[in-house]
Amino acid sequence: MYEFRLYLYVSGDTPKSAALASNLKSLLEKTLIKGQCSFEVINVLDNPQRAEEDNILATPTLIKVSPPPERRVVGDLSDKERLLTALGLIAEKESREVAQ
Repeated sequence: MYEFRLYLYVSGDTPKSAALASNLKSLLEKTLIKGQCSFEVINVLDNPQRAEEDNILATPTLIKVSPPPERRVVGDLSDKERLLTALGLIAEKESREVAQ
């Protein structure tokens, strides 16, 4: 059993950032990785050094660090099936079936 490690980079401690983090956490809890995921929200305004080290150029950015390969999703995180597919958490075929 793998533990998924995800980092969500946001700009500022805003209601929009909080809602994004909450919605993403809820989505992850409903997927196959329920109970197998560590999820950290990083505010680039509070932690610019960390953002620079991870080459964050835009927010929001979601990074799946483990299991490999690393995957990044930048920008709009609202399309749940597309997000899960991009992170490699569900196969593209499953994503199309879920969307129907």
